[in-house]
Amino acid sequence: MINEERLKQFFLELAHIESPSRREGAIARYLQEKFEALGAQCLFDDSAPRTGSEVGNLVVKLSPSSRARVFLAAHMDTVEPTDSPKIIFTNGVFKSDGRTICGADDKSAIAIFLELAHVIKENKLSFPVEFVFTTCEEIGLLGAKHLDYSLLSAPFGYALDSVDPLELINKAPEAIRFTIKVLGKAAHAGINPEAGINAIKIASEAIAGITLGRIDEETTANIGTIKGGKATNIVPAEVVVEGEVRSHNRETLKAQWQHIISSFEEAVKVYPRQEKDLPKIHYDKVKDYPLMYVSEKHPVIKTALKAANNLGQKLRISTTGGGSDANIFNDKGFPCVILGTGMKKVHTTEECLPFDEFLLAARLSLEILKEVGG
Repeated sequence: MINEERLKQFFLELAHIESPSRREGAIARYLQEKFEALGAQCLFDDSAPRTGSEVGNLVVKLSPSSRARVFLAAHMDTVEPTDSPKIIFTNGVFKSDGRTICGADDKSAIAIFLELAHVIKENKLSFPVEFVFTTCEEIGLLGAKHLDYSLLSAPFGYALDSVDPLELINKAPEAIRFTIKVLGKAAHAGINPEAGINAIKIASEAIAGITLGRIDEETTANIGTIKGGKATNIVPAEVVVEGEVRSHNRETLKAQWQHIISSFEEAVKVYPRQEKDLPKIHYDKVKDYPLMYVSEKHPVIKTALKAANNLGQKLRISTTGGGSDANIFNDKGFPCVILGTGMKKVHTTEECLPFDEFLLAARLSLEILKEVGG
């Protein structure tokens, strides 16, 4: 039932629309036009002032008069570079001309949703589905975090935002981001360094005492940026360190954070005191996204497994180390798992989309709707 040529055309049209994070207006208007032409109801929420996007999240009710039983979700934004993309299809693969991303993350999912909507309308099917299109996913899942969830009527759903169409992800970690500022004292590095307090030295000693990388099979930690100092002849008075911790175990996550901040506190404590309140640290810790876990007994997983089996395929249930909109959906009370669309080498100019895997993802999505609709 999937129209392969139309599916290809949808992706090409979408991939040529520039939509980096916070500039999703053009793609949102494109989707509104396409779906309203099918008689669907397009609802934009009021999240834009909080995300900084040109537009709010979009929820599409394919059959406005009936309650949806499942939602399919994708994000409208992409990473950069996106300037004047030229997407080509050769040897069965979509890719860019090498200057920009291809846009498969996540426009492959959006193209699938458009094709599903056309199949449903053309065949007069009564599949109870609604589509969710979020903004600003690539810069912190901001759209999903500020989505008006009262617009959703479906009890569970699927986020198509991964690689392998035969992999179902039901577990993802919780993550925190942190900023630690070390405050020392500036002085002339050649004339009177003794009068200074070297914030870089303190931060370095703190970091040297921290276990980073893969902490255990459930947990990772990273310090990603260090900024500080003004010149080689000035004892640096300030250093700002940024990092993250992710874990599938909340207690381990807390313990790793305590390990990090304790190392900085100890480095400050043992530094020779030259002034009453220096050196010292300030820090800020925020939850980036919550833990995601969906039981294999939940209908959202059982339905997908049955749908794959109908196609003679077998889904693998997997765990990821990354976060996605699905983490937020689950935290808001809407069980959601992640499926792949075939996208490869995402977030690079080598990004590509093999059509055979893309087509399989579309067929699996349609089969899931058949299962949900009975």
